Amino acid sequence: MENARELFQIMTRRLGLLNKNCCTVGGCDLSPAHSHILYEVDRRHNPSMQQIAETLGTDVTTFSRQVQALIKMNLLQKTPDPSDRRVYTLSLTVSGKMAATTIDTQMNAYLDEVFSYMSEFEQETLLRSVKLFNEAMGKSSKCCAPVTG
Repeated sequence: MENARELFQIMTRRLGLLNKNCCTVGGCDLSPAHSHILYEVDRRHNPSMQQIAETLGTDVTTFSRQVQALIKMNLLQKTPDPSDRRVYTLSLTVSGKMAATTIDTQMNAYLDEVFSYMSEFEQETLLRSVKLFNEAMGKSSKCCAPVTG
């Protein structure tokens, strides 16, 4: 059997997950964590900071710093929830929406190119396998906090 850890190490490097910055959009250097935050906020309607932190499996302190950096870059807004002033909701600014759309376009183009080297059957098998693997990881007590979605 193949060395599973080695396969995942190589895939992690090829996906750029070890890079300090994953992309530059509108002159802003974004980390993989920033990219994930923009993606999750873009998918939801005014999510709370807690919801996004939980989805990403990130502790609130680290997450707060990342949110502040995105606010400084004018990509994210943090607004007190009118029904509960202790809760803050997140939304993308116009620049943030542009950044999220640009990253999405770049990632989809990259995946399309990678998938072009595979047959339709191989693509479906891979996606089914990744889904199964994600579900199995979600059941593990050894990994990060549960991630929904």
